[in-house]
Amino acid sequence: MANVTTPPLTTAEIAALALSLALLGEGPQALAARHGLRSVFDHLELDDDVIAATLDTLTRPLPPEIARRARTIAGAVTGRQVVRLHYRDAAGRVSSRDVEPVTCLVHRDHWYLVGWCRAKAGIRAFRFDRIVAAEPTLVPARPHRPDRYLPFQRRRAA
Repeated sequence: MANVTTPPLTTAEIAALALSLALLGEGPQALAARHGLRSVFDHLELDDDVIAATLDTLTRPLPPEIARRARTIAGAVTGRQVVRLHYRDAAGRVSSRDVEPVTCLVHRDHWYLVGWCRAKAGIRAFRFDRIVAAEPTLVPARPHRPDRYLPFQRRRAA
């Protein structure tokens, strides 16, 4: 049988798979799926501490309270609906933001929602552990292509 090589997963695919696994919690199916994703990473040459930490975070379940908010966020991403976030910034200030969600991703030890913040009129990344509450809305969000908003990837010269 011929040895077939598959292309590596894209950043968006890894983020989608990891978010799905994180939302599953710690049940038997989640553990098996997380083990499968980790085995994919075992075949990669990880000579970068940032990548290694990120992949470790990807395969760890979210704490239950954060997972509940993540389900609301994932529903908003999938349903292309604005989500209202109550967010605590690094200085401890809490604000409410209406966000057009684009995607979720992991960098090092943290999960992020990447979206268009209507209050700031720009793209922002919101750390899951700083989201105090996430409320679904029935307001449609404009479609945004995730590959235009994902940090940590190389951009082509214009």
